[in-house]
Amino acid sequence: MFINDLTFEEMKSYIEEIGEKKFRAQQLFTFFNKNKKWDLNSSSNLPKDLKSLPVREIKIFEEYHSKIDETVKFLFELNDGNLIEGVLLKYEHGYSQCISTQVGCRMSCSFCASTKGGLIRNLTPSEMAGQIYLVENKLGINISNIVLMGSGEPLDNYENVIKFFDIIHDENGKNLSNRSITISTCGIVPRIYDLEKLKKPINLAISLHSPFDEDRKKIMPITNRYSIEEVLAASKYYSEGTGTRITLEYTLIKDVNDREIDANELIRITKDIKVHVNLIPLNPIKEYNKGKTSAKGAKKFQNMLLKGGINATIRRELGSDISASCGQLRRKRLENENSKAN
Repeated sequence: MFINDLTFEEMKSYIEEIGEKKFRAQQLFTFFNKNKKWDLNSSSNLPKDLKSLPVREIKIFEEYHSKIDETVKFLFELNDGNLIEGVLLKYEHGYSQCISTQVGCRMSCSFCASTKGGLIRNLTPSEMAGQIYLVENKLGINISNIVLMGSGEPLDNYENVIKFFDIIHDENGKNLSNRSITISTCGIVPRIYDLEKLKKPINLAISLHSPFDEDRKKIMPITNRYSIEEVLAASKYYSEGTGTRITLEYTLIKDVNDREIDANELIRITKDIKVHVNLIPLNPIKEYNKGKTSAKGAKKFQNMLLKGGINATIRRELGSDISASCGQLRRKRLENENSKAN
């Protein structure tokens, strides 16, 4: 057990179990999650016994600053030497950070770099929170929005992700509003229903990328388990239960999912759901060399959706010069290390 992986309630129980005074739980939790520190020996108000508790640390391994905008890409190193990545994005409303939830991924989406080496392991709550605290400390900023869409499938690491939510939302820590958190998933249907039961108004983004099951199966194998109809039914249930709007992530791939027939079907299957479609220009990787829809083609697709009554925007490309899409930077680093070894 690592003490900083505990929620505040878990920490209170643990402190009571080991016979320490109750207020020590708040001291510890605040130390990790408000003061954003890891080295217990640097604390001046903790007894010696508590300073010896095991702490899970992560550190910034490398950082890359875009020359075309203010995007920053980070590689983080975990206790066991594994690397994960995250992206800091600056918008008019403040800073948003995309964080990883797993080392690697097992969802096998064809155009995603995160999944190419398979799943190594799940991240713990403190490893997720640590990505945020490190960036805030490094740059002296406040992260006002968090998106779980770095390496990994968040709903495949459900229990740890929920504990992370509890930690990051706690008033004794960062105290981030649930509405400032977005979880991006390929659509693990049972977990969407589980998430709805919590009644936390966390934003849900579904990686859809095609309105047709057969086409989606080719790029997202999860469709072999859960059909688009099942995913959208769960999404609608979540939206109605939490009072939130569903975002549908839709990466535009030339002549694969950017046709008029795709737009018309997307309109048909989402007309009864409170959705926003986020159209994303494809960031090609070498294992998936399909073409990128042109800017003109993306605008045409957007206009078809708007005309059909579906709210749709085209995501602004950020950090394209620093491999800012999910998993690209970690994948490139691992490939470089392997080539040197050979």
